[in-house]
Amino acid sequence: MTALRRDDTPANINQSVTGLVPYQGGKPIEELSRERGIADIVKLASNENPRGPGPRARKALAVATAELSRYPDGNGFRLKAALAEHLGVEPTWITLGNGSNDVLDLAARVAISPATRGVVDAHCFVVYPMAITAAGGEIVTVPSVDWGHDLDAMATAVDDATRIVFLANPNNPTGTCFDETALRRFLEAVPRRVWVVLDEAYAEYVGGPVGNGGRYPDGIRLLDEHPNLIVTRTFSKIHALAALRIGYAVSSPAFADLLNRVRQPFNANSLALAAAEGALGDTDYAAESRRLNDEGMDRLTRGFEALSVEWIPSVGNFVTFRVGPDRDAMAVYEAMLDQGVIVRPVANYGMPEHLRVTVGLADENERFLKALSHAL
Repeated sequence: MTALRRDDTPANINQSVTGLVPYQGGKPIEELSRERGIADIVKLASNENPRGPGPRARKALAVATAELSRYPDGNGFRLKAALAEHLGVEPTWITLGNGSNDVLDLAARVAISPATRGVVDAHCFVVYPMAITAAGGEIVTVPSVDWGHDLDAMATAVDDATRIVFLANPNNPTGTCFDETALRRFLEAVPRRVWVVLDEAYAEYVGGPVGNGGRYPDGIRLLDEHPNLIVTRTFSKIHALAALRIGYAVSSPAFADLLNRVRQPFNANSLALAAAEGALGDTDYAAESRRLNDEGMDRLTRGFEALSVEWIPSVGNFVTFRVGPDRDAMAVYEAMLDQGVIVRPVANYGMPEHLRVTVGLADENERFLKALSHAL
């Protein structure tokens, strides 16, 4: 038998997939420990809530473990009902996913076909172009303005071949945000035949005015006016359920029906469904998480200022800072790994001179600033 080589690529495949680069998450704690023999590690690379899940989510999770031999409810009836009440929508508007990246991919699979296009920002979440490409579409990338979406230019980029536009508010990895006036203007400019996916993974962290003092838009409140809008959210961030992989889309019932036609059965597991339902009731926990995030963001930005490090003002639970061009960002990243502090390189987001750090607990933020000072 002839041995297969690692570079053997079958001919009878979707050739657009060969150009994709596998998604690289933040370096796991266990991996760094194995590589460098470090025991005391702080991970601030993946925009996780450092507090862990709230008490109601933990209780629901413990109860759900008794039914691990059973398949989950494939329709997620209880969680959809709880979300519908929480959001003020009908359950038929909701599509559950294995994390919000699952419903982002489902949206691309519904909207995109070969010879069609999807529009993204130059510094967008890497899953958007991956999903468009995997579905056989062409990516149209629009340059950012001040590290944020240029919504007017993105609207202009829409043409007859465009089928989907991905927006993130706040944006990852830059943390920038646009206000309701800008979003409404964009939605009015885009033809109704084009699907607009609004990723609100970090919405719960936003407080106060955004942009030029405008109001942060709740995309779900705009669905009645714009039936081509799809809003995605997640339990991975402020609700601290990242390991369970549970997110959702809110859209018109017609588009939700299409998403469910391509959704894999049982894409949301029983533990995730139960913990997410519990998390919706943890309102005090979520409010405290946001308060601590605000404090941590203030500490990090004051630390950057003291170190004469540029940063991009962020309304999420992370902040992206610049270490180039005088220093090599990957060298700084490696120097911080040597000190047991994991942050996130963002070169694959089109930002080779920057690194991104998640807001951690108070002691973790101090550990990060000390490591950064040493690395610089």
